[in-house]
Amino acid sequence: MAYEIYLKKGEEKRIVAGHSWVYANEVAKIEGKDKNGALASVFSNDGRFIGKGYINHASKILVRVFIRGNETDNEQFYLERIKAANDYRIKLDYKSCYRMVFAESDNLPALIIDRYGDIFVMQCLSLGIELRKKLICDCLVKLFAPKGIYERSDVAVRKKEGLPEIKQTLYGEVPDYCEIEENGIKILVDVKNGQKTGYFLDQKENRLTARRYCAGNVLDCFCNSGGFSLNAATVAQSVTACDISELALQNVRDNAKLNGFKNIQTLHGDVFEVLRTFRKEKRQFDTVILDPPAFCKTADEVKDAYRGYKDINLTAMKIVKSGGFLITCSCSHYMTANLFEKMLAEAAKESGRIVRYVETKTQSPDHPALLSADETQYLKFIVLQVI
Repeated sequence: MAYEIYLKKGEEKRIVAGHSWVYANEVAKIEGKDKNGALASVFSNDGRFIGKGYINHASKILVRVFIRGNETDNEQFYLERIKAANDYRIKLDYKSCYRMVFAESDNLPALIIDRYGDIFVMQCLSLGIELRKKLICDCLVKLFAPKGIYERSDVAVRKKEGLPEIKQTLYGEVPDYCEIEENGIKILVDVKNGQKTGYFLDQKENRLTARRYCAGNVLDCFCNSGGFSLNAATVAQSVTACDISELALQNVRDNAKLNGFKNIQTLHGDVFEVLRTFRKEKRQFDTVILDPPAFCKTADEVKDAYRGYKDINLTAMKIVKSGGFLITCSCSHYMTANLFEKMLAEAAKESGRIVRYVETKTQSPDHPALLSADETQYLKFIVLQVI
């Protein structure tokens, strides 16, 4: 008999509104018996059907609901869900470089699929998706006939599902680097060793927006493979791309060469120390870009993250020339927009500079957010002017 999950009284409201996660401590009782990772039905405390999702007894998220009706998770189901997700991106004029499936936001919890031309990169973040990896690959092949599919499930969150981190080719042949085009720029994406799935697709539109603020001398901090640096180089006099990863900086240099940019130089170092050194040297820039990795991945880390964000933003404000711009980002869901703006206001006050708010954006439309799931709304992109 398949698992039947009955929630505690009132716990169904969030799930009915569209959220996917059923936490173990929200469950009143479990009936039936099946394999871990199997499809389980979820009911309210009074027996009303809520939906179905994959169960994992090893995780605090006991069930991830993604079916709200009578469907079952067969090949036809996955073909339709993946096609619907891709059709949405095609409607928005995404062509060959975009996030095709964004987990909960596409009713496929714990599944990420990024497209880099003919190469697809998958992340499987739950036991249920892990067990259906081959089925999903088969669907991708039937729908799109890619040259290769690579798995980048080398993420710590899998440990919470009782799963090991893993990287591997799932289908076809996958090169070390895929060449894509973003905003008219050629970029080599390191799908096997780059961060996340190789590139941060969620900032694509924001990197184009950044160009209008990047005349003069630009400092791009936490530059990774150079997305902001390359876009800035189309208009800037000079760009200094800084990162602690030499592998990332080599990627920047390769991408600069690929595009014929001669106005990009790389700087290896810890951004916190680099910013402090520039401040001591009284070196200033027309534009400073801060796009750090998530400083907090749990609610318990918010206080420390707040201090970290404030540190780099305060120092950055001090090294921006009068009339120049600070482009600052946070990709942590737990650092909410209100909290991030509060931090910026404090940093501005303590910097002794007058700072004004210019523009704010969020993640690209191929990373849509559910109003019922705060976790899917995570990226903050803010432009400030130091006057």
